[in-house]
Amino acid sequence: MCSARNPTFPRLVCPIDLSPLRLFPDASFSCAKGHRYGNTRGIPRLVTSDRSYADGFGQQWKKFRVTQLDSYSRTTISRDRLRRCLGDGLWQSLQHSGRLEVLEAGCGAGRFTEVLLQLPSVSLTSTDLSAAVEPNQDNFPQSDRHRIVQCDANAAPFAPRQFDVVICLGVIQHTESPERTIASLYEQVKPGGWLVIDHYGHTLSRYSKVTWLLLRPILKRLPAERSLAVTEKLTRAFFPLHRAVRNRRLMQILLSRVSPLTTFFHSLPQLDDRLQYEWALLDTHDGLTDYYKRLRTGSQIRSTLTKLGAQDVWVAKQGNGIEARCRRPPPSAET
Repeated sequence: MCSARNPTFPRLVCPIDLSPLRLFPDASFSCAKGHRYGNTRGIPRLVTSDRSYADGFGQQWKKFRVTQLDSYSRTTISRDRLRRCLGDGLWQSLQHSGRLEVLEAGCGAGRFTEVLLQLPSVSLTSTDLSAAVEPNQDNFPQSDRHRIVQCDANAAPFAPRQFDVVICLGVIQHTESPERTIASLYEQVKPGGWLVIDHYGHTLSRYSKVTWLLLRPILKRLPAERSLAVTEKLTRAFFPLHRAVRNRRLMQILLSRVSPLTTFFHSLPQLDDRLQYEWALLDTHDGLTDYYKRLRTGSQIRSTLTKLGAQDVWVAKQGNGIEARCRRPPPSAET
């Protein structure tokens, strides 16, 4: 399916100059100024810049294509997180309104894609800078309600203000400039629509995890396959130690200072041992290989959203750090 031709979604445009795109017989795209883009596996590849820093994420989501899906873990972990970030009012709107255009920026393999497609009002455009768009399509094929596009959140191939809701979870902290990324995402929100985001916050563990400080500068520069192999070896070595002290809180805390692993025995006790291992391997790889790891306070996130002119700004310290949402003023309130 070539999602670019589906008229029910906001139209794709050149991410450089926002001019219309023409689809050629070889499935590539070009605009009037000659900017040309690929289209493989039915996924428009509208990437304008170097995406090598995101290669690790693409490899990661191909390896862990189903790990974080609620349907795989038989939990509601992703659903609960998304609902909390959306808030009750917006959650209800996505179930009981007419068709609402939703942009999911940084979709990964689809842990939130799965939940969003279960909401009857959602018409979903899922995007990612990395090759994660491919496992996302394997998990949730494109349809008249779901379109997948590979692109940069900072150079989105859409005319401004086309989406009722823009959601970006687990992504902004990994970009070069979180403030620029937030502004770019906000630009996609329709008047009266909503932006929903989260961001890493400052925590003691982020500054005191010794092995992160030592290993991350090395692993994040390795080729994606090599860094994943190293992470797998580290997880095999340290996971049994974490499991052995899982019921000894003090020992677990002390071990976490010297172990490179991120584990979930206490935060997600509903996961069985097999899933605990998979989640530990996935998040350890994520934590050791992300090229950018930005930290922000709730006040900084609130200030960024307020400077953009957003209304109904909500910010809370919870989840992976800071969760926030805001509304673009409706037409009558904009100057």
